[in-house]
Amino acid sequence: MAGEPGASGRKNAMRIAIIGIGNVGSALARGFVRAGHQVVLGARNAGDAKVSSLAQNTNAEVNSPSGVAASADVIVLALPWTAAEEAVRSLGNLKGKIVIDCMNPLAMRNGVLGLDRGFDTSGAETLANWIPDAPSRQDAQPSRCRVVADNSDLPHRPVMFMASNDAEAKATVSALLTDLGFEALDAGDLTKARLLEPYGMVWINQALFRGQGRDWALSRQANVRR
Repeated sequence: MAGEPGASGRKNAMRIAIIGIGNVGSALARGFVRAGHQVVLGARNAGDAKVSSLAQNTNAEVNSPSGVAASADVIVLALPWTAAEEAVRSLGNLKGKIVIDCMNPLAMRNGVLGLDRGFDTSGAETLANWIPDAPSRQDAQPSRCRVVADNSDLPHRPVMFMASNDAEAKATVSALLTDLGFEALDAGDLTKARLLEPYGMVWINQALFRGQGRDWALSRQANVRR
């Protein structure tokens, strides 16, 4: 992986806003900074200890979510699904921005964790309706936090799927996924998120309920683990 925390001067480095400073957002921030990109953190409470620690470790600027969204080349959404709509609509005009959706549209139904929607729509398509002027895409398995932050010790590149209706945005995101150490695989247009989101549930089931833990990923060569 190219770059060190706080690296600057990298050719083609991008300014990436992370909205949602949980496990996924924090891992992505560390991964992008390791790759030499500039990260800005969108947080309602900039003084929160977790936000301050992440900002210090990644040399990241902290501002309001709408503030970092306005200044960024790429916006990464890593929010809890239940809070996503209100948060996304508060970001302001995202026309022309590339928005990377790393959210799992999860809900509890009868005490069981599952997808909030599927079959005839997806979380990614719902997001696209909230921000119609921004080219949007969807990641599978965004919960692989430690693998996202640094997977340089894995024997094979893990795969990450993406779906989008915008070819230019897809090319940019493919390059960013490569920077994070993934092999980016094109799943097709945004409707293919209906396949990727259930696929993400396969990883969640194995990681959280079947004892596999979080330090593994799938590759085209083999199932790879530290």
